[in-house]
Amino acid sequence: MKPVNSFVNPLLTDLYQLTMAYAYWKNKIHMKRAVFDLFFRKNPFKGAYTVFAGLSEVLSYLSSFQFTPEQLSYIKTRLCPDCDPEFYTWLEGIDCSEITLYAFDEGTIVFPREPIIRVEGPLAICQLLETTLLTLVNYPSLVATNAARFRIAAGFDKVLLEFGLRRAQGPDGGISASRYSYMGGCDGSSNVLAGHLFQIPVKGTHAHAFVQSFHGISDLDKDQKFIGVDNKEHDFVKLILDIREELGYTQTNEGELAAFIAYARSFPTGFLALVDTYDTLQSGVPNFICVAAVLSRLGYSPTGIRLDSGDLAFLSKASRAMFLEAGQKTKTNLSQCKIAASNDINEEILLSLNQQGHEIDIFGIGTNLVTCQAQPALGCVYKLVEIEGSPRIKLSQQVIKVTIPGRKDVYRLTNKYDYALADIMVMVGEHEPEKGKQMLCVHPFDETKRVYIVPSKVEKLNKCYWDGELMADLSSLDEQRSYIFSQLQKIREDYARPTNPTSYKVSVTGTLYKFIHELWAKEAPIMVIE
Repeated sequence: MKPVNSFVNPLLTDLYQLTMAYAYWKNKIHMKRAVFDLFFRKNPFKGAYTVFAGLSEVLSYLSSFQFTPEQLSYIKTRLCPDCDPEFYTWLEGIDCSEITLYAFDEGTIVFPREPIIRVEGPLAICQLLETTLLTLVNYPSLVATNAARFRIAAGFDKVLLEFGLRRAQGPDGGISASRYSYMGGCDGSSNVLAGHLFQIPVKGTHAHAFVQSFHGISDLDKDQKFIGVDNKEHDFVKLILDIREELGYTQTNEGELAAFIAYARSFPTGFLALVDTYDTLQSGVPNFICVAAVLSRLGYSPTGIRLDSGDLAFLSKASRAMFLEAGQKTKTNLSQCKIAASNDINEEILLSLNQQGHEIDIFGIGTNLVTCQAQPALGCVYKLVEIEGSPRIKLSQQVIKVTIPGRKDVYRLTNKYDYALADIMVMVGEHEPEKGKQMLCVHPFDETKRVYIVPSKVEKLNKCYWDGELMADLSSLDEQRSYIFSQLQKIREDYARPTNPTSYKVSVTGTLYKFIHELWAKEAPIMVIE
């Protein structure tokens, strides 16, 4: 197992991880058994849920973790030249054979404060993993969550395509965006390399440049044969010009018509035309209809059009009406043609289109999906919660930054209708929740927020994925995508709504609540007022 990106190696870290590792080593505490939690404090996009992504790459990183001689030389000569030479010998010999990692299944819908990854092992090695694990989880989870929100906004009956490579944060961001957008809810991508690497369906048509490169019918190869489904040769251009005359579309842009003919000749089984180069309703759609009607008569099924500017709701409805009218006149199946839309679509636009009513079948989302313009970062953190069996807590005047100490398992409590009621954190070794038995669930930092739950189903969310080696089978990208869809379709509407969603209950047991606050009181200094 190796990470997809060769940049993912032990040097993909912050300098302070190396300096802390050296200080641990120098003070002979580097092999103490430590436990770190990876979690986030707040859902992105002002929402109530997050999709966990990146686990496969995390496990690939653990599998391949080892400093090369070249990397060690760089650390020794450029970063830490004053360290004890024996430290570099120690670095040379370490790997992740002493690391244990627990995690939620990739694609699980998760919530703030939950330890979506728990890392156990030698203190210094766990520390060296921090930055890389965060970068392998933060952006993937953010993009997958963004795609899931777009999926809900568009509707599960629509096709959702990711077109963001050219706007992504470099080639690495582009590849990750395509992978995790597909995982989170998209049906395909325009990114050819992502399709090759991850078997993502690749979709696309032509750009305005293709249309602009034709001046008129005279640009077309007059000798090019066109074979219908009947295996007979047809005069494709003449048939199109005849139907153009029949429908009265003689004032359209001839160069655009020639471009559509050329493209349909090349892709008769997948003809989808970009129709807004000159004028959508006066030229683009009529030219498409002429070509599509002939394709249909010759036994092919034209795919449809793409709208890339203007009032998408109005244009889609007007285009659909033109398809229906022309289909009746030509006795062809133009009513089956799809309407795709792009043009800087974001979640708010999707919701607005639904309110206005539209005839769009396919959405192409680029910039707003891959760059996560609504929120540029998720904010996962990696905090020490136990050392040598002794739970540790990080305190702050901001309660949101106070950590939940110790090793914890997380359970999802579900009712008889298969709706999740709450997630509860339980100290490892504490009595586990049981189906049909009442359980007290308490907010970690507010005892007044508590509830009794009698779950119909109890699911343990974190499992051991790594214990010196891979311990559990990894799901495929398509399996992760299906898993996300199954959760999104069962999530309560008030949790999924785009504005002012209900906060999902993330609780602790009464025992863990008491332990948190006892440790808090023990570790916090008492102010002296004179």
